[in-house]
Amino acid sequence: MAKTEVILTHNIVGLGGESDQVKVAAGYARNYLYPQGLAIPVTGTNKRRLESLKQRRAEREAHELNTMTELSKSLSKLICVISVKTGEDGKMFGTVTTGMIADQLKTQFDVSLEKRKIQLDLPIRTLGEHEVSLRLHHDVNTTLKVRVESTTPAPEPTAAAGEGKKEDVRTEKRGRRPEAPAAKEDKSAPAAAKGKAAKSDKPAKAGKN
Repeated sequence: MAKTEVILTHNIVGLGGESDQVKVAAGYARNYLYPQGLAIPVTGTNKRRLESLKQRRAEREAHELNTMTELSKSLSKLICVISVKTGEDGKMFGTVTTGMIADQLKTQFDVSLEKRKIQLDLPIRTLGEHEVSLRLHHDVNTTLKVRVESTTPAPEPTAAAGEGKKEDVRTEKRGRRPEAPAAKEDKSAPAAAKGKAAKSDKPAKAGKN
């Protein structure tokens, strides 16, 4: 494939920044870079533009550094909450990825961050708080707190526990039954005493004869 050398007029991720001279496929330059105004051919006339391109690049990079520095201060104070589904044992279904974190940053805080700037050695697989490294700029690094929460409702009390409570109630009722007869005996005691008193009056009448 034929190659051609071009001077970049804009920053292109993975290729270079303004004023860089790079070799690219001739078709790529002809069909994309030149029409989009992202590069110009290497000629004597175009080389005289290098100084202005370098100045523009320096200004852009300084602006990016300031922007990312301020963003790092803000992100270090945030807690990004990600909700996931879990099983009854509390284990997550799936993992938390850089894409999910980037989406939630946009949704919760309106912060647009490229996935490649979120550094995860391994996807997050457990609930709780995690510290995630962010490489916002080659001179700016920070951390973001990510809290992973479960959306699965807590399990309801088991039937066995409910049965235990019913048995306790029945036991308490059985324990109170003996009190009823005792109460009746107490009420009948005065009546019995009256009966005896009545009988003791009869001999007095017989004495008159």
